[in-house]
Parts: sequence; C-alpha cells; structure tokens
Amino acid sequence: MIKSKISKLSLFLVVAAMGCTKLDENLNSTLTNTQTANALGSAGVGLLLQAAYGDLRVPFTNQDQLFSLEENTADESLVPTRGGDWDDNGVWRVLHAHTWTADHGQILSVFNNLNKLNFDATNVLQFGPSKQQAAEARFLRALSLYYLLDLYGQYPFRNPGDNLLNAPEVKSGAAAAQFIIDELNAVVPDLPAFNNNPGQATQEAAKMLLMKCYLNRGAWANRQTPTFADADMQQVITLGNSIITGAKFSYASEYFKNFDVDNGTSTENIFTYVNTSGAAANNSGPQARWEMTLHYNQYTPKNPNAGWNGFSTISDFYNSFGTTATPTTATSDANRVNGFFTGVGAINNPDAAIDSRIGNRAYPGVTNVSGLRPGFLIGQQYNENNVALKDRKGNPLAFDPKISTDMKETGANLEVTGIRVIKYPPDFSAGDKYFQGPAGNDMVIFRYSDVVLMVAEAKLRAATADNAGALTMVNTLRAARKAQPLPSISLVNANNIYDPNTLLTERGRELYWESVRRTDLIRFGVYLKPWQYKSSDDPKNLVFPIPSQALAANPNLKQNTGY
Repeated sequence: MIKSKISKLSLFLVVAAMGCTKLDENLNSTLTNTQTANALGSAGVGLLLQAAYGDLRVPFTNQDQLFSLEENTADESLVPTRGGDWDDNGVWRVLHAHTWTADHGQILSVFNNLNKLNFDATNVLQFGPSKQQAAEARFLRALSLYYLLDLYGQYPFRNPGDNLLNAPEVKSGAAAAQFIIDELNAVVPDLPAFNNNPGQATQEAAKMLLMKCYLNRGAWANRQTPTFADADMQQVITLGNSIITGAKFSYASEYFKNFDVDNGTSTENIFTYVNTSGAAANNSGPQARWEMTLHYNQYTPKNPNAGWNGFSTISDFYNSFGTTATPTTATSDANRVNGFFTGVGAINNPDAAIDSRIGNRAYPGVTNVSGLRPGFLIGQQYNENNVALKDRKGNPLAFDPKISTDMKETGANLEVTGIRVIKYPPDFSAGDKYFQGPAGNDMVIFRYSDVVLMVAEAKLRAATADNAGALTMVNTLRAARKAQPLPSISLVNANNIYDPNTLLTERGRELYWESVRRTDLIRFGVYLKPWQYKSSDDPKNLVFPIPSQALAANPNLKQNTGY
C-alpha cells in the first residue's frame, strides 16, 4: 500500500483547526491513507478542499499570471516601458511581440501555480472525501488541467496517493483532452446545482468547462489549422442550452455590475474567486485590475501613487466597438477626439449608437467618488469634481491612443500613451480604504454571456450551420448591452480580425480583459496574424514552452517544438 506523504505537522494543523482529535502515532512514524482519512474526517477534508479553492487566487487575480499570458500575448493588452517603469528587462514587451523564451519568469510562474492547484485538488481525493467534496476537487483539478493543456500543450498528473518521490506522469494530445472531458462528465451528477453561490463548483460551472473543452479540442489537436468535429459542436450546443433553459442566469441591467464590488450577486457570474473587502487573506487580488492601468494621479486621495500606469489596449481593438464610426447625433460629435469616442460630456447624453460595454458613462459609487468611468479611458481625464487632471509633469492627463512602435515611451508623452481599461470598477465601499486593497470584487472566471457566445459559435461551426440562430443569440446579447443589432454574422474575417460582423469581434467586445483572447485567436485561426506592435510570428508561439526549471525537475515533460 502506498503510504500517505502528508506531514505530521500539516495534519496536526488541520486537526487543530477542527478541534481535539486523538492521534496514536509515534514521532517519525508514517500514517496510512486510512489512518489519515479517519483523523481528518469530513471537516478536515473540507479544509483541504478550501485550500485548493484558495489556489485560484494567484493565477486568476494577479496581473502577471493567466491574465498576462492570455491578454498581453494577444491584441487586447500591452504594457509599454515608460522610462524606468514597467521595463523589467523587457518581460512585458516580449510577450506582446511574441519573442519569449523558455526562461520567461511569467511562463514559469503560471505553470507552477496552476500545478499547485492541480496537485492540491488531487490531494483531497486520497483522504476519504464525500461524493460532493470529491466532485468539487476533481472540478478544480480539471480547471487547472484545462489551462495547462491550453497554454503548454501538456500537463503533469498524479493519481491520489502516488509516491511523491517519483516524477508525475505527463498527459498530452488527444488523451490529455479526453481525460479532462471524462473527468467533468463523471463529476457533474455529484456537484450541486447552482444556487446563487458562484464561488462554489457547480453542475453549471462543470458544464461550461466541458463546453470550453469540446470547443477547443480541435484547436488543441492542430493549433495552426484547427478543425471542429460536428459531434463536439453538438455537445457544446446541448450543454449550453441546458444552462440557458435552466433560467438561473440572465443579462445584468448594467454590464459593469458583473465586475464591481457587489458582483457576488451578479445574475451572470457562474464561477468566481470570491473576495471580501478588508479580508487580508484575499489581498493582492482584484485591485490589481485597476491599479495596473490607472495613472499615478488618477485618484486624488492616493496621488501620486494612485495607480501603476502600465497596462493599455491598442487602438485597433478599441475601434472594433465602432468607435470611429460616423456619429449619429449632435451630442455624440462632442464626444470624439481625433475620431475616437472619449465619453467626455457624455455622462448625461450617452451616444445610444455606441455599445455600452465601452463604458465612459457615469457609474454610481465610482464616478462621483473618483471621477473614473468604467470601461475604456481615452482623452482628458477628470476627477470627481469634473476638474481636468494633470500628469506628474503638469501636462494634461489625456490618454493618447498612439503608443511608440517599439513599446518604449520617452519624452513629453511618457505617462499618457495608451488607452486604459477599467473592467473592474474600484471598491469604494469604505472611501479610499480598499482602493489599493484588500478589495471586495469577486474575480470572474466563468460568465453566462460566454455560454451564449459559445453556443452561437458551435451553431456556426456545425456540419449544418445555423447562422440565423447564431445571429439571434448574438443580437439578443447586443440588445442587453444597448448596442445596435448586427445585420449578419460569420465566424471570422482572416483579412480583418476586427470585422464588426464576426463572432470573433463580438467575443472581444463582450469578454475583453477576461483572460480568453489568446485562446480565441488560436481557435479562430488568426493568432499568427500581425497586429499593432506585433508583426511577424512563428508557429511555435501557438503554445508556450515548458519552463526550463520544470524540464529539469520532471524528465517526463518534453519541450514543445521550436523551443
């Protein structure tokens, strides 16, 4: 029998948290799995499961984790070097330029943190969990394996109770995808149905992850030329329709409600990492989403350290919202600077022809406190008293869409280049106390609109395509976002990845900065296309390298082709 490798100290700490439990063991003795399971009991296993849930925090909330690999390597985000800020030996620029190596620190960190979730979730399974506890742990493990397979093309795997002295086996290719799918299908019956608690693994969350697996399976098999089996597309449609007809989710009346400090009650969020205002255990979390993009002077009580002044989006992506289209009203004319919609003066007269997801409207509890308007920040910025802000050199704090071609900023525009993005409205629930954390916005991992868009995509990819059905679903979503209906819909325009009448563009408009863009671009076959600040590309970049340290630690891992 394989002996449990949980340390006596770790077991003592878990038991101590539960109360008094007698352990008849001598110093340096080894507990069997059965002995350990009996000592832990259901409550102790619950603590191990809670620890696995806690592993979601770093990879899903930190700006240099999944967000960076999914967004900075795509066309939705980049981090220019601003003088001495955000250089870090060029680690951010090489991600956007697709010139990374196997020694890139973020590529290693994400690999390690996802595997921590992988192995901690597996650890729960060897200590006699209940059916529901086991199902939740297997879902969390499947979530980590999904991202590992998507990012790295392979993942290390241990069975519960495996000898930790041996290197874990490695799954890759079709077998790796099938294992995740089989796991999720197996656990759905034992998971609870969603009951207004997006912080817990549920049947709906597992079905949504299954949809992502079926939809991406063809891309994982051939990332350069993805194919899509009709059987997989039918699974996506069936699973998605079961969530939609379940009527537990609906579009929020205000888009940014899905991300604000009260988003635990969002009608769209299916699975999240839960944060609590003022809870230090959840610190270094959602506040990074606004600090990483805001200028140093962009919230008066914290100036000149209000933000980190880094992350931006590119003008081509911004314009995919139709922001350079001919204004439809006289009021909208005043809201454009050099052809770009700025939202200045639009607080009381929003341009109805412009998608509400672009933001720049007054947001109660945020704009009146800080002057910030969630969404894309472009042009002159104002404080809560509508006073024009200035940068640290005394120049107007007006964000300029143009970024230096080499992503290295110098001179007078050093601090203001790049359109900024506020997807998560800051937590002002206690004045400025939680602006820099610990904030209460839950980190969104799965959201209902993605279910709808995946079903629409599967309808378009099916052997017998249902374009009309897909268009209806997309336009219903657009109506909820106060956007004009599309006249037609197709999957992608390979010659113009911002074609407004494509599903790829609609996914960008709906899911921007939600850590899905790289995966989408690969699945739609356009990840190797040039875009702003990224010209030539190499097919090897369709998958990240296995970090050098990981290769040295596990001989079963194999470096991906080209690295």
